[in-house]
Amino acid sequence: MNERPALPESWAAEAAEIAERRRHAEGLGGPEAVAKHHSVGRLTIRERIGGLVDQGSFQEVGGLTGQARYEDGKLVGVTPAPYVMGLAQIDGRPVAVGGEDFTVRGGTSWGGFRRKGGQGGFVEDLAANYRIPLVSLIDGAGGTVTSARRRGYTVFPGVDSFDRSIELLGKVPVVCAVMGTAAGGPAGRAILAHWSVMVKGTSQVFAAGPPVVERSLGQKIDKEELGGAAVAVDMAGTIDNFAKDEAACLEMIRRYLSYMPANVWELPPVVPAGDPVDRMEEALLSIVPRERRRPYDMRRLIKLIVDKDSGFEIQPSFGKSVITQFARLNGKVVGIVANNPMVNGGAMDVKAARKQTHFMELCDCFNIPLIFLVDVPGFMVGQQAEIAATLREGMRCVYVGGQLSVPTITLVIRKCYGMAGMATTSKRGLDLKIAWPSGEWGSLPVEGGVAAAFKREIQAAPDPLAREHEIETELRALASPLRTAEAFAVEDVIDPRETRPYLIRFIDAAQGALAQNVGPKLKAGVRP
Repeated sequence: MNERPALPESWAAEAAEIAERRRHAEGLGGPEAVAKHHSVGRLTIRERIGGLVDQGSFQEVGGLTGQARYEDGKLVGVTPAPYVMGLAQIDGRPVAVGGEDFTVRGGTSWGGFRRKGGQGGFVEDLAANYRIPLVSLIDGAGGTVTSARRRGYTVFPGVDSFDRSIELLGKVPVVCAVMGTAAGGPAGRAILAHWSVMVKGTSQVFAAGPPVVERSLGQKIDKEELGGAAVAVDMAGTIDNFAKDEAACLEMIRRYLSYMPANVWELPPVVPAGDPVDRMEEALLSIVPRERRRPYDMRRLIKLIVDKDSGFEIQPSFGKSVITQFARLNGKVVGIVANNPMVNGGAMDVKAARKQTHFMELCDCFNIPLIFLVDVPGFMVGQQAEIAATLREGMRCVYVGGQLSVPTITLVIRKCYGMAGMATTSKRGLDLKIAWPSGEWGSLPVEGGVAAAFKREIQAAPDPLAREHEIETELRALASPLRTAEAFAVEDVIDPRETRPYLIRFIDAAQGALAQNVGPKLKAGVRP
């Protein structure tokens, strides 16, 4: 009777093969491809993940995925799948992170049984099921027409759908960083994010690249002109922020996530403020000029109120007549929406409306109370504003503001007029409106309103200009914020120096209500 040879007691040989396969994966597309990638000032996907997450926290998933090569049944090499992803920590909190490996086939999609990343990939499933933030480091063009040759047929759009990507937007923070050239599906995923960032000079994003544009439209254009930061961030607002280099980009991601809860079922993290609650800045008393048409520095005003060095601005170079930023008051995260009198006098144009609408929805989704610092004379007017559909976009902003479920505080710094002024209040909640003594409000500013409402009387007067001035003076006296406060039509008028402690008291008090209002925000209706 023949006996089978004894099997070794140890699995050391198999463990060694696993280690060897991991070494192949860590080599990415090989030394030449990595060197070429570095030569244009770009990090590899593994270097990006290493620079983003807490040291030693990255647990890769799917590192053995790829196309292996064998000789006589022995492994001689592996071309890894062009996507690296897994579980990690940022500031001690878990995140799902992944990105294309451009050194392997330019980061194009890999036709495996199950996707590691991209739309419908494992990394999205990880974020959804564990209810943790998703960070996508995008550096690839998505699909390619060569896939049809490999399959022998073409696939219908939506086979690899955005369903999971869309689902995530109502559950966990989604951050997308465009680290190279993104077109097609990866470009779409960059937009399906709560916040996006790109690297100036080395990143571009577009629906289709220059070859397709030239073939379709006969236009010759390079990647930077088509979708660089000057277009995507400053002009179109397709991407929210840009960074000067990849290191700064990764740091911005860490900073952004520090304001976010892990998911919509939690509150944002509270950090030690290190800034006195009762700090009262003397400079606030004179920051708003007596001359109503003179601008002032709203960003400086914000810094004087919030916890020191706590601000993080969203879309600073787009829709500049409104400022949107995260900050902290007594260590608690707040969303700041502030009109910028240095641009269009603070009037809301179509870009500012889009920007404010998105930011309000973002704060409402993630349980972040909103503070409006108001100095808005109304919607931008004129033929170009009407052609741009400012009225429609502005009313969408009003509509979203009317559905806010988080606590809001409206602080009128100077002007609060018309329908744009309506977008700074929330009637669903406490409707807390306070003002500085410089505040004024109404259906429209006195100057334009007098010219329209008293047109005949002014024209009939012996001195029309003098009569117009008399009526304006009379009405402006009635517009004193103190008269409105007498009627309790504004809840309070405060000394500007009291602003920080006043706001902190209400933000602190609102924490209990915030904790009871967590979870997905389901909203009915159709935006106008």
